[in-house]
Amino acid sequence: MKNFYILTDAINYIEENLCNEIKLEDVANACYSSLSGLKKLFAYTFNMGLREYITKRRMTHAAHDLLNSELSITEISLKYQYNSPEVFTRAFFKIWGSTPSAFKKQWRFTGILPKIMLDFDGCKNEGGLIMSRKRLDLSELYDLLKSRTNSYVLCFDMINMMTINDAYGRDAGDKAIVECLRRIDSLTDDSCILFRIGGDEFALVTNLTDIKAVEELAAKIIELNGQPFIYNNIEIPIGMRVG
Repeated sequence: MKNFYILTDAINYIEENLCNEIKLEDVANACYSSLSGLKKLFAYTFNMGLREYITKRRMTHAAHDLLNSELSITEISLKYQYNSPEVFTRAFFKIWGSTPSAFKKQWRFTGILPKIMLDFDGCKNEGGLIMSRKRLDLSELYDLLKSRTNSYVLCFDMINMMTINDAYGRDAGDKAIVECLRRIDSLTDDSCILFRIGGDEFALVTNLTDIKAVEELAAKIIELNGQPFIYNNIEIPIGMRVG
């Protein structure tokens, strides 16, 4: 139970300060934990570092601002505590594999890492630690589904995600996720809205009511299965299942 409150307070503090300077020590103080203890708990629970989570949440919001606001790249850089557009661009490229300028022209999807939510009712004991079930904040998805009750939703699951992580490292796995999202995003129009609903699981809410049209869209995306993406000059084939 203590771990649940520590992580919940840490996540809430980060969310409230994405546009402010965030010192890791301040996050630890906000949840009444030592910094070393918080880092270990965060990495154990979420399989990512505390700083990495902050960066990915900022880049999720920054991507949204790029597509949905009149803010310039410089203004977005400063908003999320990057002292220059160059530093921001490097951080953005590391997450998205694209510069902010190119992203504005090529993407519609922005939710690379929705806020992580913790469910205390799903707590379980792992190695003496009481851990809660984690999930992503999908409130926007649920609201959309209420308004598109007669439309089809395509659900995607990456193939061999763990194999990529084990063979090439988690950074390669992250790049594979972005590439899968890019493929889906590039083959749909503005009426389709894409969500990341799990580590390597995605939901595409269409505005289609004809099953044949949905099957054609799914087939067009799945036709790309087996095509590789490049990671450190290595071609890594990726694919997805769809339902």
